Amino acid sequence: MSQLRKKRSFSSTLFDIGNAVFLSLVCLTILYPFWQTLVLSFSDAKEASSLGVHLWPSHWVTDTYRFLFTYEDIMMPYANTIFRTVAGTILILIFTVLVAFPLSKKDLPYRNVFTVYFLIAMFFSGGLIPTYLLIKEIGLLDNRLALILPGAVSVFNIIIMRNYFMTIDKGIEESAMIDGANYYTVLTKIILPLSKPVIATIALWSAVGHWNAWFDAMIYIRDDSKTVMQMVIRKMMNAIDMASSEAQIGEANRINQNLLLANVRAAAVIISIGPIILLYPFVQKYFIKGITIGSLKG
Repeated sequence: MSQLRKKRSFSSTLFDIGNAVFLSLVCLTILYPFWQTLVLSFSDAKEASSLGVHLWPSHWVTDTYRFLFTYEDIMMPYANTIFRTVAGTILILIFTVLVAFPLSKKDLPYRNVFTVYFLIAMFFSGGLIPTYLLIKEIGLLDNRLALILPGAVSVFNIIIMRNYFMTIDKGIEESAMIDGANYYTVLTKIILPLSKPVIATIALWSAVGHWNAWFDAMIYIRDDSKTVMQMVIRKMMNAIDMASSEAQIGEANRINQNLLLANVRAAAVIISIGPIILLYPFVQKYFIKGITIGSLKG
């Protein structure tokens, strides 16, 4: 028995060591590109142009960030992106809760009909041209609301939240109703406080989607003061590409001679993903629980 225990203990220890080494390699594989990008964004042109692994800048340089934040009033598009992300995420959460809560009630009249109606809208969209014509007809062209309202209702998020609501013990809700609570009180005082994991999950999905979106801004927005950061960075990178190949272009005069295209691209990536990376640790503890529980119950 003791030999068997020692054998199992040795096998278990060997497995743990191998598992730790493997997962460490996976983490390094995932994290290294981000670290390389961060290092390049703070490196000078000489170091950025050299080949090899960059683990630490030999000289910390912030010229790339100064260049980015002085490029064609990038602060206003940055503020527009923050507004879009915050307002769009809040609006998605509101509509998702208001639709998912009644659909989670099995005694709701025509519940299956409403569910099928939403599913049809999820699988069959109107298409780009009809959507553009609709946005134009209701007067939202060149309006910040055109970046928020069309995506305010997500059927996938509704299904995830509805399924999560259905896992909550009905006895709690029934006890509150017996004590005189109405549906509004039940939703705000009981259901939502118990649904923090799924709310955090949907909020993170929505925030990342709004933060990274640029295609709708390219279609609906013409005023540069109303566009988003991703569009400005895209325009800036195109200008830098042209300036790097054609020195006579006036845009080239705006690029510091100590900067390389690699430095600017790296800094642009850090500016783009930085806020989302800082947000994720605060909702990570809810993320896995919210997506697993919300996707199980049908």
